[in-house]
Amino acid sequence: MAQFHELNIEHSIMQAIDKMGFEEATPIQEKVIPLGKEGQDIIGQAQTGTGKTVAFGIPCVEQVDVEEKHPQALVLTPTRELAIQVAEELNKLGRFKGIRALPIYGGQEITRQITALKKRPQIIVATPGRYMDHMRRKTIRPEYLKIVVLDEADEMLSMGFIEDIETILQEVPNERQTLLFSATMPPKLKGIADRFMNNPVSIAVKAKQLTVENIDQRYIVLPEKDKFDVLCNLLDKETPELAIIFGRTKRRVDELTDSLSIRGFAVEGLHGDMKQERRDLVIKKFKRGSIDVMVATDVAARGLDVNDVSHVINFDLPQDSESYVHRIGRTGRAGRKGISYSFVTPREKDHLAYIEESTKKRMTQIQPPTYADALSGRHEQAVEMLRDAAMDPSAAQLTNAARGLLEQFDAETLVSAALKMVTKEPSKKPVKITGEAPVRSKHKPSRDGRGGGGGKRRKDRGGGGGGLRINAKKRSGKKEFSRAGAGGDGGRGKRGRDDRRGRDDRRGGRKKK
Repeated sequence: MAQFHELNIEHSIMQAIDKMGFEEATPIQEKVIPLGKEGQDIIGQAQTGTGKTVAFGIPCVEQVDVEEKHPQALVLTPTRELAIQVAEELNKLGRFKGIRALPIYGGQEITRQITALKKRPQIIVATPGRYMDHMRRKTIRPEYLKIVVLDEADEMLSMGFIEDIETILQEVPNERQTLLFSATMPPKLKGIADRFMNNPVSIAVKAKQLTVENIDQRYIVLPEKDKFDVLCNLLDKETPELAIIFGRTKRRVDELTDSLSIRGFAVEGLHGDMKQERRDLVIKKFKRGSIDVMVATDVAARGLDVNDVSHVINFDLPQDSESYVHRIGRTGRAGRKGISYSFVTPREKDHLAYIEESTKKRMTQIQPPTYADALSGRHEQAVEMLRDAAMDPSAAQLTNAARGLLEQFDAETLVSAALKMVTKEPSKKPVKITGEAPVRSKHKPSRDGRGGGGGKRRKDRGGGGGGLRINAKKRSGKKEFSRAGAGGDGGRGKRGRDDRRGRDDRRGGRKKK
């Protein structure tokens, strides 16, 4: 791979790259930067974590004029979190040149954004709905734009932004550079490229490079009803530094967050129905380690940039392999090792096989951790805590007290007692977790999916909701029957309501009902 200094990058930007600690360009950066600097339209197929922000950020920062009084570059992103992250990265790249990037997104006061726009940033990073708001108000003038970047374009397509993107591209000058980045290239997206791009060069990062090699990927086969207790045992056994748990729906995230809190974990939830201020606070607490565990819908899978995440746990499998790669890509970042666990119900084995086939990576099956495993993990944590305390110089103040105790008890008994004091035993407090229907894969894997999804599928073909189950509650002396996972936000694994209405005001500030 090429070194950044070999790519003929402007001196002020190289200063920033050195400050950011980058030396070697990633494959997507090595291919995109030289062409981007020449003004070439580019279609880049790359997943998150491949360095695409720097790939398009360097040409953007290099080509904008610091003296110009209007925004000259626009980056469109699917989520507000990604908009914030991209703007932060661009500001780092442009710090020595005096280039500023401003994030514009729904959920933030528009008057505050208008005030920030009056300070004349050279680059706008926006979600489509909020950008359209500013375009209508004429608080952003699209006629001055020289560069347009569509970041994670397939995600914007799946979220229903296609018409907004077309409208935006019709308003910007024809004489512009367009860079489109996407993990996949569905027909509608190809149509956008054909209509609005000028002889684009296609650059693809091969699939083998998309699966992060320094992530240990594991899965556990278990019934839906056992998931939560196994999750608690896993967290107690592993004692992760920082962990992200992915649930399929808003309801799932809320219930998991409440239940983990009841069991004694330092946890917060993150989903699209939360107010922006609350979401910002949760991410800030997670980044600084005030909480150990964050439970999130896929809204956090894209755009969350925390280098110290040690564990990703898929409490619910995602609907597609792209989402899986985005999720697990939250760990194993910046050269660190990471680990991911996926909970798979027996009827989801074929979907697991589809994900493995798509990512060209086999996961390792492990047995569900038990309460004994959880207790053992807590004991190991207690040993580490005691070892750290023993190395603390201030412990010397207790030397006399220690000698007095050693006159009464032997050392082994005292250490055992100390360990018992600092061991927090795993909680078994009762909680309520609503069952969800299994993900039914739309993609039949070419191999037999580890034996899953074969002959038994006929019986539940029509239901999709996991069949009928008996609710333990009784009303008027009758057993109450409910369809597992039929209510709430998610049903059969498609995006929950929070992802449809809460990730961004996609139609120019539309409020949820």
